[in-house]
Amino acid sequence: MKVRIGVSLGPYATPAGLAAVVDPVEAAGIDSLWLSEMVYGDLVEPLIGMTHVLARTSRLKVGTGVAVLPGRHPVLVAKELASLAALAPRRVLPVFGLRPARGPEAVAFPVAGNRAAVFDESLELLRLLLTQQSVSFSGRFFTVTEASVGPQPVKPLDIWLGGSAPAGLRRVGRFGDGWLGSFLTPAEAGAARQQIEAAAAAAGREIEADHYGISLAVGAVTPEFARSVARRRPGVDPASLLPRTWAELRGRIEAYIDVGLSKFVVRPAAPAGDDTPERFIDEFVTELLPLEN
Repeated sequence: MKVRIGVSLGPYATPAGLAAVVDPVEAAGIDSLWLSEMVYGDLVEPLIGMTHVLARTSRLKVGTGVAVLPGRHPVLVAKELASLAALAPRRVLPVFGLRPARGPEAVAFPVAGNRAAVFDESLELLRLLLTQQSVSFSGRFFTVTEASVGPQPVKPLDIWLGGSAPAGLRRVGRFGDGWLGSFLTPAEAGAARQQIEAAAAAAGREIEADHYGISLAVGAVTPEFARSVARRRPGVDPASLLPRTWAELRGRIEAYIDVGLSKFVVRPAAPAGDDTPERFIDEFVTELLPLEN
């Protein structure tokens, strides 16, 4: 399996922070840059940020880690992705999730019906739009007639999904081309992979062996990180999910590799002291790129 480690800027993904690191990230040979969905606050919107980064670079891949799909019309999302894939072939890495990480932001993604059911149908329609020249579709939530979003990508876009609940893992098996988890220990991530594989087999599908990954933070436990863990993993000690040092992170990545994961997205837990996005990128290159094969 090809081990690849991408970088997410975390709290540094502001307009100024992103602009400061795009060129150094490209020059350093980092595999990919990932942008999170955080509506409230200073962070760059992921699809807008992706467009900026792809326009500034020629090699770097860019992903959404993780963007919310339910609440966005799948035709518009397909149009955006097809346009980006045409402008930057083989460098667009969409990852979608069920709901925003911050509960209050759900109002920005309204759905007419059960959110999980809308997500499933959105994925079905999105896939059709990205693989067929003309799509007519009539479902519970979406109806389109002879919809076309333009030229199909030269290489079909892989649609990865997040999620760690049993229903979310089954969704990856049924609809996803890959999985990007978070807030899981290596043992839990290995078990999640097995559940996804079982769901894919039940659906008559197979996910490529090296399309399993996880998003990780490194640094000290902050109140924001603790709140995120409380929302996602009630009762779990936040420190058990957060490597404090680069050395701990390297060991954690090796443990994930042992259970079958090969794709990683690493972000700073929070700015500390005189840290800067440029310094984080420098440390990332020194500490993590040697782990790739």
